[in-house]
Amino acid sequence: MAADVSKKQDIERVVRETVNRFGGLNVLVNNAGVLHIGTAEEITEDQWDETFNINVRGLWLLSREVLPAMRKAGGGSIVNVASVLGINAARNRACYAASKGAVVLLTKAMAIDHGQEKIRVNAICPSFVETDLTAAVLKNAPDPDAVRRERTAVHPIGRLGTPEDIAGMAVYLASEESAWVTGAAMAVDGGYLAV
Repeated sequence: MAADVSKKQDIERVVRETVNRFGGLNVLVNNAGVLHIGTAEEITEDQWDETFNINVRGLWLLSREVLPAMRKAGGGSIVNVASVLGINAARNRACYAASKGAVVLLTKAMAIDHGQEKIRVNAICPSFVETDLTAAVLKNAPDPDAVRRERTAVHPIGRLGTPEDIAGMAVYLASEESAWVTGAAMAVDGGYLAV
């Protein structure tokens, strides 16, 4: 279903239709995101608001909306896609890093608040993954090949990530295999944070 995660009405509709179609809901993966490049001085108010509306507010609204269905199901798993930049900042990522830091701490707060309800909340913190979002970053760079080489070089594993690299962690965190994991911010980053 198409929806705008920054709009409460869209979120209510998506959750309602999902519960109606499948008879319940026990997993949510929050993976919507936007990235504006710049320092705190360079980012506009509109870019700041858009980033926090999508990266944080949308995630919060969706998470809040699924809690009753997860309680009814006897528990569940919320998986938030944050970023390594929610753990360590980077140059020209003031707004994005702040939003992903908020995702990491919201994840931990929700894990504490809802653990006794058997609702686990974890975050995946990817580094540079080959997605539409990062394709736009490369496309808009003055020298896309140089940026690709630079981004690849900061990953000890020697390559950029793929969506499949992240999907495995999402499946693990959604499954009962991770029944004792909550409040974690798991780096899936090709070694980026180890450097």
